[in-house]
Amino acid sequence: MNPEALRADIPACDDCVYLNTGASGPSPERVVEAIDAAQRRQEFEACSVGHYEADAELREDARETLATHLGCRPADIALVASTGDGISRVANAIDWEAGDRVVRTDLEHPSGVLPWRRLRDRGVEAVTLPCPDGRLPMDAYKEAVADAKLVCLSSESWLHGTRLPVSEAVDIAHDAGALVVVDAVQSVGQHPVDVREWDADAVCASGHKWMLGPWGAGYLYVRPESLSSFQPRHVGYRSAVEPTGEGLEFHPDARRFEVSTAAVAPYAGLIEAIETLEGIGMGNVETRIERLTDRLKDGLGERCLSPTEYESGLVAFEIDGDAEAFVEDAKAEGVVVRPLPSGAVRASVHAFNTPEDVDALLSLC
Repeated sequence: MNPEALRADIPACDDCVYLNTGASGPSPERVVEAIDAAQRRQEFEACSVGHYEADAELREDARETLATHLGCRPADIALVASTGDGISRVANAIDWEAGDRVVRTDLEHPSGVLPWRRLRDRGVEAVTLPCPDGRLPMDAYKEAVADAKLVCLSSESWLHGTRLPVSEAVDIAHDAGALVVVDAVQSVGQHPVDVREWDADAVCASGHKWMLGPWGAGYLYVRPESLSSFQPRHVGYRSAVEPTGEGLEFHPDARRFEVSTAAVAPYAGLIEAIETLEGIGMGNVETRIERLTDRLKDGLGERCLSPTEYESGLVAFEIDGDAEAFVEDAKAEGVVVRPLPSGAVRASVHAFNTPEDVDALLSLC
């Protein structure tokens, strides 16, 4: 597999110049076929396989594939609906008390904002740390987390395309006695990620962006050493060791965050998507993204708002006029990008993109 073969297998690339993977990636045909085959097996082979047997087999395959991709154990992975679902489950698994503090950056997606805002009525204070130009100000960060119970931060800024120093931020938070949950949805699928190196207590992501998988295939990594800190309130038969017994004994691994029956076919698509990217090689994926973003930034010149040097495939830029109007006009010309809350426009460049895709966008700027 190479980037050219990947592109040829993505039907959306036949219809437009797609530069919006940071919002939702277009799946290759083989991913959709894997989902379809899994759903058919689940529904049509009920007599020979059984609904729950097919479900259990596929869920275990998904955990194993994700664990290999992320550098952890299958037992460290919980299958959830999305990044936001994972963050919310973490928020609801902590014993909060009045006076507790949560520190988040101003780079977070609403999924990393709203769960903490919801805790206000329990007397929990949510502190927002400004990050000028998408950079984590380490002195201010260290001061902010000094008496925090939890820190929420993104591994890469969806607004700027900057890559944050996750390992350093986690070390500082842990030294202060705080838990750390990381939103990694803009990282996984762009470049190699080893969650154990980050050492965060929880890492949440989804398969539908840079991994080119389907919606509904989210996952939550839980650091084994941190399991005792999490006692989920959102529970069901998947959460417990003996769901039909008396009392409630959580699984001694990340499965305690799972709840009950859920769509499993999307994980067949996620497995196929991961294997497809790994077939290209994550180093090769990152190298191609870097080369294409360099081309885009060179063409944008001073209009580029993201770092000049490569950090990610997310490139924010200024335009003359209204960002919403620019995005609509670009779509009419067959180029898909997105507006940002700041009034800028963002392009997301993946390995399936080409120099011609970049030039098509530049011709509109």
